[in-house]
Parts: sequence; C-alpha cells; structure tokens
Amino acid sequence: MSDKLSADVVVIGSGIVGGLIAQKLAKQGVSVLILEAGPRSDRATIVANFRNSPRKDDFMSPYPFSPWAPHPLYKPNDNGYLVQAGPYPYPAEYIRMVGGTTWHWAAQAWRLLPNDFRMKTLYGVGRDWPLSYDELEPFYLEAETKLGVSGSLKNGSPRSAPFPMPPVQESWAQRRFRERLAPAGYDVIENTVARNSQVYDGRPPCMGNNNCMPICPIGAQYHGGNAVDAAEADGAKLIANAVVYRIEHDDKGRIAAVHYYDPDKKSTRVSGTVFVLAANGIESPKLLLLSASDKYPQGLANSSGTVGRHLMDHPSNKLTFETDEANWPGRGPMSPASINHLRDGAFRSEHAAFRIDISDASQVLAVTQDLIAKGVYGAELEQQLRHRAARQVSLKNVMEQLPLPQNRVVLSSRKDALGIPTPQVHYEMDDYIHRGMALASIEYGKIAKLMGGTNLRYSEEGKYSNNQHITGTLSMGDNPSDSVVDSHGRSHDHDNLFIAGTGIMPTSATVNSTLTAVALGLRSADAVKAALS
Repeated sequence: MSDKLSADVVVIGSGIVGGLIAQKLAKQGVSVLILEAGPRSDRATIVANFRNSPRKDDFMSPYPFSPWAPHPLYKPNDNGYLVQAGPYPYPAEYIRMVGGTTWHWAAQAWRLLPNDFRMKTLYGVGRDWPLSYDELEPFYLEAETKLGVSGSLKNGSPRSAPFPMPPVQESWAQRRFRERLAPAGYDVIENTVARNSQVYDGRPPCMGNNNCMPICPIGAQYHGGNAVDAAEADGAKLIANAVVYRIEHDDKGRIAAVHYYDPDKKSTRVSGTVFVLAANGIESPKLLLLSASDKYPQGLANSSGTVGRHLMDHPSNKLTFETDEANWPGRGPMSPASINHLRDGAFRSEHAAFRIDISDASQVLAVTQDLIAKGVYGAELEQQLRHRAARQVSLKNVMEQLPLPQNRVVLSSRKDALGIPTPQVHYEMDDYIHRGMALASIEYGKIAKLMGGTNLRYSEEGKYSNNQHITGTLSMGDNPSDSVVDSHGRSHDHDNLFIAGTGIMPTSATVNSTLTAVALGLRSADAVKAALS
C-alpha cells in the first residue's frame, strides 16, 4: 500500500456536484484532490459509440463499462450489479466515469417550490427541510449561472435575478401543444434546462439534434465533465480509476484518510483535512456502510441508522397516442415543455403531486419497431411509418415520492471484480403514489382529447418507470437521531466529513433533482472552506 497522496480537501466522486464543489474550492486556492472510480472518456468517443450502437434506445450503451467500477446495466441483459430485494423493482441507471451521469441527462435544471421545503408542516406528510427556499435561493442562482440555465418565469419558483439566457426556441410540436391546450386552461411552459440557447461559457447553442439523451453531440448541454474540466483548470487534481473502498477514521471519530484500489487492486491511502463524499444516492451510502468499524459497527455517519434509508425517485406512468395533425416530434430538445398546475396544493396531504412532461423525442424508431413486430413491411411500412411518426406523441408525469424508511440501499452478498459488495435495494410504492398516478391518467385523457388523440395506449396500471433521479438515502436534518447530515451537508457524526448530491435531499418534490443538488453542494463548499480556517 502506498501513502503519498494528500490534499486539503479530498472529493470522492467526479459528477456534476463533486466537480463544481472542487472547482469552487480550487478557485479560492484550496488544494483539492478528486477521486473517481471510473475512467475518463471524451465527447467524440461517446458520440461515435452512440452512432455505432445497435441499441439507440439504450442510453447506457455509448458509455464505458469498467469491471473495476461497474454500474447497473439492463440491456441486452441485466448484469445483476444492483441487486433487487423488492417488492417493487428499482432499475436505477447511472454512469461511473469522470463527469458522472449528467453526460446523458435531459438537462432539466428546475428549482423546487418554496412549499416543497415544508411538506410536513403544510401537508402532514414527508419531512421538512432544515433550510428554507430563501436560504437556498442565492445558491440556486449561482448554480444556474455556472450551468447556463433558462426557463419560464411562470414555473412557480421565485427569483432574485433573471435567468442567464433566454429559452431555446420552441419546436413545432411544443408550439401546437401550447396553442391547442391554452383555451382549456392548460398552461404549457418551457422546461427549465441547462441547455444553451446562445453561445455561453464557450459552448454552442442547441441545434435541435434531438438526442440530448444519451449524448448532446455538440456540447450545448452542461454536464459533469464540464465541471471537472473547470476544476482542473483552477488547480484541482483528478485521479480516475480510483475506486474508494474504505473511509478511515481516527479514535476521535474524525476522518483521517480514504483508501482506493486501482484496476489491478493496488491500494493507495489518501489523507486530507476535509473529505467530501459526492457519489450518488446509491454509491455514497454503499461506501459509508462498507466503512463500518468497531467504533461504528453500522457504518460511518450512521448513528441515526438512516444511511441508505428513504430512497426516492420520480415514478412515472405514461400515455402514448396519435394527434389529429402532423406535429413531427423529433426536432429540438427531447423534453422541451411541461404542464405544472398539479405540482402543489392542499391535495398533497392525500396524494402525490406531479408535473406532466411533454415529449418531443423522435418517434421513428419506436414506430418502426412496433410496425415490424406486427409484420408490416414494404410500401405499407413506409406509408404507416410516415403517418404515425408525424403524429405519435407521449405524455408522462414526474411524480413525487414520500421518504419511506423501508425504501433503502444496503450491501448485498454479491461482490464485484475487486471483491467489493454491490448495492442491494429494497423498494416499494404506497397508496400516496397510486392515487397520484390515477389522477395523472385522467389528466392525460383530457389532454389527448384536446389534441384530437386516437389510439390511446396507457402504461400498465400499477407498473411505473423510474426517472433515474436517485434521491434520499442520506437525508439532511436538524436532528441527528433521524438524519445523516445537517443543512450544510456536514455529517452529524464526523465533523470533517461532508456529503453532497441528491442523496441528502429529504424529499423528492416533482422536478429533476440535479439543480437542487448542485445548489446544496455550492452551499456546502462555503462550509468546507470555513472548516479549513
């Protein structure tokens, strides 16, 4: 074992949150070392992999898979990395590589609503946050400026300053939904996104390629790789293929070092003053549980017993149908607009709130696969493909999920190539979600009718997809007995350990979690800097 590496701040994980924390600290002259389990890649390679992949609808297929830093894969077969304990499947997808999973995100960068921070007080369900919307608002703005965010001013989240840029030009399909639904009182607004509408921070504007997922081919979207590049430019150091397998503490409970394996299982010890755990809501609790010791038999940062608990995502159901006019989805961003009137209200005491997302993804592949499966070929295939691909659209919801303690991440008995236990998930849905899903299906039907919808195909009742928004498992709170970190992301149990990412969010709300995680991370960076003084 070598023991030659040290830094003021050691950041574990090089995703968008870890990268931006590292960049903010390095810019202030702090010595920062980032450890990333996976390899480094580049846009050109990923785009080439996507173009050559036979599975265009598999968003993981263009990305490198490393035996020493495995992640879940489900196509063409489930690789079994994420062990399912049920009763409901949770097929989470994430990428272990430099830059993390925002390489293949839809770039939705929403703020929460003020009431999302007070669920228990206002509606008697979920948890309250240990900080308010107003306390986080300056960091939301800082995050939006870093990422380059635009969106509608009608999204319900108060602002102290304008967006850094105007929204991306709306697509034809987006425009027709907006125009046709407005008379019935449905307000279709542009999604809040980290996608350029003009040259910003050296990145080009969106050109409407319509494969935001799995990879923006021109770099109009911000992603974690940009954050790491910026951190390195400001002096941070990065070590890729460094699989952290243990966090070491001293006899007083302070974190002294972390240990990582390289791909050949050579171990290296890295010491530091402050440590930031910035892997995701599955890998971070896994590492804390792996680091159990005689002093901390339940794992580090886990005196409350809540590490790994309160796993949340945004379950979705869906409606696919054909409109009565040619909308030609497939030009512009894949997820450009949404309907937001059911994101908040007194009903949240009874059922989940949600946002309705309008897809503008190309339908050519899906329609082609469906027609071929039905035995349609030749001239008939071309005719039906042209007709349906121009008219087929889909709606889905982004549904809040309550923080249930039984939904959790634990260690499995399965081990990876380095001998490290893989994660196991326990996951279920409650009636709070089922009631919200039933209402969403009613709303879909109303919208489809306004669009002249035919051939309505609802997703199977009671079976929901997840949105890869891995939230909870490391919840923040004021009370050390029922939370893992405080409002600054500092562990209640170890005063020089900070945890960052979507895992520390106490509730999931109705929007993608990334921007909130970045804002919380930038706020934590200030506390990290203060801890070094």
